[in-house]
Amino acid sequence: MHKGLENVKYAVITVSDSRFNELLSGRDVDDKSGDYLRDELNAQYYTLIPDNKDMLKGLINHIIDFFDIDCIVITGGTGISNRDNTPDVLRELFEKELDGFKIMFHNLSYNEVGYATVLSRATAGIYQNKIIYALPGSLNACKTAMGIIKKETGHILKHLLE
Repeated sequence: MHKGLENVKYAVITVSDSRFNELLSGRDVDDKSGDYLRDELNAQYYTLIPDNKDMLKGLINHIIDFFDIDCIVITGGTGISNRDNTPDVLRELFEKELDGFKIMFHNLSYNEVGYATVLSRATAGIYQNKIIYALPGSLNACKTAMGIIKKETGHILKHLLE
């Protein structure tokens, strides 16, 4: 039997220099993607950080070490600019990469944005028996990935526990 979605415990991380700078400036932060993921997944933990390799790596390890979660969903930092580092950090951490996620995400994205999907380096993998997804920062990309995440996370967890 697959572990049901209601049993999956999620953490959400938004990676964004501009939103983090707004936060530091004391302004209200408009994090549509992070808010959407947090609400849709009923995430137990949520945070916002800048595009910083060391901070992201440390935060992932901190969440895994100190919080009872099964899955971390990251939005942002998956593009091709010099500051987009999320997939690079995850590549260093992943014990196993879930290449099928990338394929399915790009297939679904192609139907929505055409060839522009090549600009995304969305990825997923396993680290310390946790599933980590990295999605683009756009709300539409998060919505596109949600079907995959909701349908397959419990299935993946079942295989991790075997």
